[in-house]
Amino acid sequence: MELFNSATSNLSAIAPTQQQAQHPILQGFKSFLSRLLIVKSSVSMLFGDNSLQTVGELTYGLLGTPAYDLVARHLNQDPACAALIRDRHIPPAHDLETLLTYPIDSLGYIYAVEMKKKGFDPNLHAGMTAKTDAEYVELRLSQTHDLWHIVTGFDTSVVGEIGLQAFHLPQFPYPLATLLIATSLISTTLKEPETLPKLLEAIAQGFQMGNTAKSLFAQKWEEGWEKPLSQWQTELNIQPLLN
Repeated sequence: MELFNSATSNLSAIAPTQQQAQHPILQGFKSFLSRLLIVKSSVSMLFGDNSLQTVGELTYGLLGTPAYDLVARHLNQDPACAALIRDRHIPPAHDLETLLTYPIDSLGYIYAVEMKKKGFDPNLHAGMTAKTDAEYVELRLSQTHDLWHIVTGFDTSVVGEIGLQAFHLPQFPYPLATLLIATSLISTTLKEPETLPKLLEAIAQGFQMGNTAKSLFAQKWEEGWEKPLSQWQTELNIQPLLN
């Protein structure tokens, strides 16, 4: 399910809206619009619409709420995370052909193979900027989402995506994850109740893994492309799922 690969591809367009929303009337309208997007996208997802557009609308709506500011404040308590946020760290464009020359057990090689196999654009977020801490957090999470899949072992099926969302929650209070998990539980209960045990197991696995792992947000993955994936997992205290 590739919906998170570009769920926030228009983050650079949000900042002007936030700057203009200082007037009480504009602020009230922005708050109303945010909640409308949250309701609209959540209802759509309950009926099985997990498209990029729908997840993007949910993300934009949540960015207009205090929930994302809480995420930024939480991450800023960690010095390594705070440094990334302060510097608005976005690495140079990823060259998949170069990464394919790395050792076959390296993070860079495995990432390049996965991106090519799925047809994902590794540089979808190139050139984007974020003016607020909350915007940057979501931009960086969206940019590194596929790396989190690789390091944790969660696949890109619907169940795997939700398992990875559960991984976020012990690490920081991620509002997108809570709503995606909630809508998936409701939708599965109503439409595919026989798959509910598998979904619940993935959520439990993701939460437990995230609880014991070191901070994934704090990592500058791109500075360790040559490092073996297994070494990354050991250093981050991750016992990956075996697919």
